[in-house]
Amino acid sequence: MRSVSSVAQLRSVAVLVALFFACLVLLADTSKARAQNSVSLPAIDVVSATLVPTPSSQIASSVTVITADDLERDQRRTVPDALNAVPGLNVVQTGGPGGQTSVFIRGTNSNHVKVLIDGIEVADPSNANRAFDFGQLLTNDIERIEVLRGPQSGLYGADAIGGVISITTKKGSGPLKAKGTVEGGSFGTFNQYGGVSGSQDRFNYSFNIAHFRAPDTEVTPSRILPPGRPAFGNFYDNKTYSSKLGVDMTENFSINWVGRYTDSLLRSTGGAVPNAFQSRQDVNQFHTRGEAVVTLFDGRLKNYLGVNFTDHWTSVLSPGVVTPAINQGYRRKYDWRGVVSVVPAHTVIMGLEKDSETMQATGVSAENGNKAGYVELQSEIAQRIFLAANARRDSNERFGGRTTYRVAPAVIAPVTETKFKASYGTGFKPPSLFQLFFQSPFFNGNPNLSPETSRGYDYGFEQSVANDRFRFGVTRYRNKIENLIASDPTFTTLINVDRSSIYGYEAFAALNVNSQLSFRSDYTYTHVEASADPAIVRRVPHKYSLTSIWTPITPLQLSATIIRSSSWRDFDRVTFETVNQAAYTTVNLAANYIIDQHVTVFGRADNLLNQHYENPNGFLRPGFAIYAGMRVSN
Repeated sequence: MRSVSSVAQLRSVAVLVALFFACLVLLADTSKARAQNSVSLPAIDVVSATLVPTPSSQIASSVTVITADDLERDQRRTVPDALNAVPGLNVVQTGGPGGQTSVFIRGTNSNHVKVLIDGIEVADPSNANRAFDFGQLLTNDIERIEVLRGPQSGLYGADAIGGVISITTKKGSGPLKAKGTVEGGSFGTFNQYGGVSGSQDRFNYSFNIAHFRAPDTEVTPSRILPPGRPAFGNFYDNKTYSSKLGVDMTENFSINWVGRYTDSLLRSTGGAVPNAFQSRQDVNQFHTRGEAVVTLFDGRLKNYLGVNFTDHWTSVLSPGVVTPAINQGYRRKYDWRGVVSVVPAHTVIMGLEKDSETMQATGVSAENGNKAGYVELQSEIAQRIFLAANARRDSNERFGGRTTYRVAPAVIAPVTETKFKASYGTGFKPPSLFQLFFQSPFFNGNPNLSPETSRGYDYGFEQSVANDRFRFGVTRYRNKIENLIASDPTFTTLINVDRSSIYGYEAFAALNVNSQLSFRSDYTYTHVEASADPAIVRRVPHKYSLTSIWTPITPLQLSATIIRSSSWRDFDRVTFETVNQAAYTTVNLAANYIIDQHVTVFGRADNLLNQHYENPNGFLRPGFAIYAGMRVSN
């Protein structure tokens, strides 16, 4: 008799096979229409996989790119919402907008994800596990989000055991352009955005202000409320200011600067048993980078010299407490990257980095530093064989030297044009300053913790059909993590677990029926196991998504997203025991109507089926909601 897991996997494969044959039938039935409306799936360049723009067809790594057009079409106002449909990801948010948000890539921990905004590493050194809280990140000024899956320490260093999420903001170009958006809807939501951008002669600029406000989002399940205690909706208010400037001093010398500041307020109901009064959390985040770009030897050597600084400040005032708990984390980084093109189709990327991080929290202050150097070779052979190989050496002040690497070849077969791809990489992550040194009556850091290390690989294929109007593929992956950091049985300190093993696969099918209609379906299977059986929670074994874009008439564009998540294990909010969370399905619809070249009206319905589900346990995700607004530009 097959196990439940095996049956579920067979069911998932059956769904994908059925979709495949359905698409083939649709292709056959619409051959005449296709001849008249031949539209290929869009090609796109990828930067995060190799640090230089590379066509996605030449990339062996598994990467998903979300563009500004995607964000605008689906009306995703926060990055957590934008990431929900990405294969291999589980996005966990404590309640509604502004709640603590963690992202798990391919079953690894949330702090195994390196997060970059315009090349700035934005992990919070004062966070308990040095993870980035995606809950404060709005999308209004974002040009693209790249989600790179698999161990990436050979290029990116510590924290990239599970992958990298690289975010690029918009750069000004062309004549002065002013734009604004206003939106309102459920939970008292009222959002505004304004920005100006452009370029003149050698100077480019972009200035943006975004305000996100959701004053009453229901997040507390009635089942865990004490008798007679009302449920208070979360209040969230976020103001984000960002700017991006650049000037070409000469033909071979440019200076760039980017800055981003977020000021947010969250009032929420905390506690294992929800408190009678709400906590107040104030968050200030500041990220900035200055960069000089020097081009030498007729463009064959391009140098990027950068200085980065981040400041995370968080204040939490709990009910019944007079003095708030304040955490602050700083990060400073100096880096150089050189891109060398000696011969055609072969590029060498080299880099040096020096960074330091500081944590200041109640009763503890600590710091650490790191120096690193890396080199990468990117090659193309006979337009069918592609290789990216890198190696990196880190020297950590507290944990000594670490060498990591990654090899990622891709081959496009003649005749069938099938792309076969594979990668193998290693990674490491030192313990956070909090994990090492924080002390309280309820938790003690462990200064004897060792860094986590990993070895991971993936392999698969992608196949295009009908002049690339239909594409499908499967990728198998495995990642082994040693010295995994986990809580001890008493939950009062941390220990190194012997090892953790993660494996699974990702499959997709994408179809452009014609220039007006397209579909994409993704499925991810993830299995996680660890020695000593620590509680491995918040990993979704089966995740499905289906997206569709339809333009029935020229001014109107419609999009739909369906996400299905199987049940998974989590900690019960009240008892802290492991429990099975119920599966759920969400359906989101969005519509954009262009009135003229200056005005667009839009609306969307989220969670159309009004699914009541918790992710994580004890925190409701928002139910059915509707929003509408207007976007204007000159």
